[in-house]
Amino acid sequence: MCASVEEHPFESGTWIDLTHEFSAETLYWPTSDPFQIDTVYVGYTEAGYYYEAYSICTAEHVGTHLDAPIHFAEGMKAVHELELGQLTGNAVVIDVTEQVSENRDYRIQIDDILDWENHFGTIPSGAILLFRTGFSDYWPDAEQYLGTSDRGDDAIKHLSFPGIHHETAEWLVANRNIKAVGLDTASLDYGQSTEFKSHQIL
Repeated sequence: MCASVEEHPFESGTWIDLTHEFSAETLYWPTSDPFQIDTVYVGYTEAGYYYEAYSICTAEHVGTHLDAPIHFAEGMKAVHELELGQLTGNAVVIDVTEQVSENRDYRIQIDDILDWENHFGTIPSGAILLFRTGFSDYWPDAEQYLGTSDRGDDAIKHLSFPGIHHETAEWLVANRNIKAVGLDTASLDYGQSTEFKSHQIL
């Protein structure tokens, strides 16, 4: 039985920004168009006041982003349908950097979660579960972060980064009540996944 986060609230805390900024350096899936920003207007208008505006164009699944349930589940919620409470709250961070340092295509195992719980207790009900692989340290080096700096369809076969094993995803759904899962890689599934099973399950 999972403990509830409401039973063990944090007495204090600090906001930690986990996002990467959007810029010309933002890393994109090899088949996505890169980030584009165009100047609409910068300067003083004929009316005498200063005005600045830009237009941006970006794929949605790039950089630091949210996969809405509908991304891999027909009929489920889109981003605008999610309640804010589903995206905020207490979080658990499980560090798998050691495992990843030995295998950059590591798939996070059930034992990684159980080992953490043996030290810190069962993941509280309603918590957000985050995995630290260490890959955020490679940002914005595409070769290191994605496994390739190549672009286009042919680059897909060179993708190399860790992810969540689909059996771990199944175990989480069956055994823990978590509201969200996140990690510091380009995908929930490891680089060479072709079926994206963890996406489908979670």
